[in-house]
Amino acid sequence: MKIGIVLYPTYGGSGVVATELGKSLAARGHEIHFITYSQPVRLGSFRENLFYHEVSVSNYPLFEYEPYETVLASKMVDVVKHEGLDILHVHYAIPHASAAFMARQILKSQGINIPFVTTLHGTDITLVGKDPSFEPVITFCLNESDAVTAVSESLRNDTYKHFSTEREITVIPNFIAIQNKQPENNLDLRRRYASDDEPVFCHISNFRKVKRVKDVLRVFAKVNNLKRSRILLVGDGPERYSLEELCRELNLGDRVIFLGKVRDTRQVLELADLFLLPSDTESFGLAALEAMAVGVPVISSNTGGIPEVNVHGVTGFLSNVGDIDDMAKNALHILRDEVTLNTFKKNAIERTKEFDIEKIIKQYEDLYYDVLKK
Repeated sequence: MKIGIVLYPTYGGSGVVATELGKSLAARGHEIHFITYSQPVRLGSFRENLFYHEVSVSNYPLFEYEPYETVLASKMVDVVKHEGLDILHVHYAIPHASAAFMARQILKSQGINIPFVTTLHGTDITLVGKDPSFEPVITFCLNESDAVTAVSESLRNDTYKHFSTEREITVIPNFIAIQNKQPENNLDLRRRYASDDEPVFCHISNFRKVKRVKDVLRVFAKVNNLKRSRILLVGDGPERYSLEELCRELNLGDRVIFLGKVRDTRQVLELADLFLLPSDTESFGLAALEAMAVGVPVISSNTGGIPEVNVHGVTGFLSNVGDIDDMAKNALHILRDEVTLNTFKKNAIERTKEFDIEKIIKQYEDLYYDVLKK
């Protein structure tokens, strides 16, 4: 198949998943065309069957805001026509699904039929989608899509709850490329950040309010008061400054390491003993899955799709949103001895095998073929 993938090319979960999906489909012999405004951060170097088409938006003085949706639709039309695409797969509803609908109608007027699949990733439904000004457009695009997928049962239920759509939504979970090699025990690198007897915590996010990054520090502070530890904070965003202030208030300056944005987080995660994810909501919890894949148990909230990934008492623990006392207690339970910690680590790795991309990618292929048969 020749597949066009439309995505946000940034560090966010939807862009990472869409890029890794495209790379894996290309490895299976499909021709993949990424369509977006800059090269996806996870795309990497030249690969067979992979092509990138940049959407360039002009700064025409008439427009106060750049008309990205219109230019994107035009680019889709161009790529479909001249590359002979069979299907479009758009990730994130706004504005990709509406642009895909526009492109489909334009192509239809020229005698070309191009179906499109819409994948919902979370905030396009749980945050942006709840804005009344977007609701009619999102509902329309869901109904007009040739197929719709969601990354978790929780997100699927939220979509039906907030939008008047009868469109069947197929749950295809996020995935991870399982590596056969075991996580590296790089003691020299670990010792740059912590002594051998200090547990290392980790948190990775875009530092927005929904991630409750202050709870990350408060949980860590409670654990650190009883068991001296270190924490690696990966990412950046609006809450960075207030997080640094809280760090000083809690006298954690020498315990907290801000690493900023990191393109490949695996090496950081391999240094960690526990991963903290106390978010208000997560449609899936891809960061938790990536941590578990290298044997890092997860202390998280029990919201959204996280319980579909993190198994309470097996791969980590779930707590109510904002219950930092329970999260700290659970963290100390896992860290109480080497045997307990290693059991949770092994369970975490085993759990991620259920989300191996080789299992998930077949579901997308089957969906594409079903759509093309209609």
